[in-house]
Amino acid sequence: MSDKNAARKWRQQFQIREDQKVSYRNFRPDSTPGLDGKEEALALLNKNIPKINDLQERLYAEGKQALLVVLQAMDTGGKDGTIRAVFGPLNPQGVHVSNFKAPCGRELTHDYLWRVHQAVPAKGMIGIFNRSHYEDVLIAKVRELAPKNDIQQRYRQINDFEAYLGENHVRVIKFHLCISKDEQRERLLSRLQTTEKNWKFNRGDLAERALWDDYENAYERVLKRCSPANAPWYVIPANKKWYRNAVVSQIILDTLRDMKPQFPAAEADLDQVVID
Repeated sequence: MSDKNAARKWRQQFQIREDQKVSYRNFRPDSTPGLDGKEEALALLNKNIPKINDLQERLYAEGKQALLVVLQAMDTGGKDGTIRAVFGPLNPQGVHVSNFKAPCGRELTHDYLWRVHQAVPAKGMIGIFNRSHYEDVLIAKVRELAPKNDIQQRYRQINDFEAYLGENHVRVIKFHLCISKDEQRERLLSRLQTTEKNWKFNRGDLAERALWDDYENAYERVLKRCSPANAPWYVIPANKKWYRNAVVSQIILDTLRDMKPQFPAAEADLDQVVID
């Protein structure tokens, strides 16, 4: 690691502070501060996973608090890959992944946060949102799926919702996996040209790609309006998958350490128990 303290600084470096001035075009998705290359990043990831696993076990056993991890990105941004790399090796008993596609059926008869609240992790769990309630101020804004006044209200409502979760012992952290438009093009081409990846290709992604600037503006607004200290956004340079995975793993590890989950106290007089 070019700077041995870099991992400790990533949370501060990539966190969006409340009321911070944010310009999306100032982000550098190809940058890799703190790591010299893929080998070093993989070594850090492999070092962090057992530590995360241990803390997850303590979280599950304790059963008093939960961690909610929100992943958002442009199409092909790497949400699935991050989940596989960072959370895939963990005990599945203590991890749950929720995917949020376009609402349908019963979901449409309720407010937009109804389905989201149902997916919030139970105490003792790590919950991962692959896309999230932020779709309701991203694609809903870009595609004008809701009135402008409703969108404006949703920023406040989302902040209130996440504050409510925090007050009820659900820690919320949010990652925007930031890729460049050129990198997205390469990933879409790979899906198109590689037989084993054809199933991932969706012509609708091209329509969304045509709105790249609009999505940048929508993300910029989200980062400005919805990154309080109790539920911060981290903007992770994600062109290099190995860098993305290492940084996310480190921030997850640091957050779990902050939560200080503990194994429950053992029953009294266990040394007197006899098992025939």
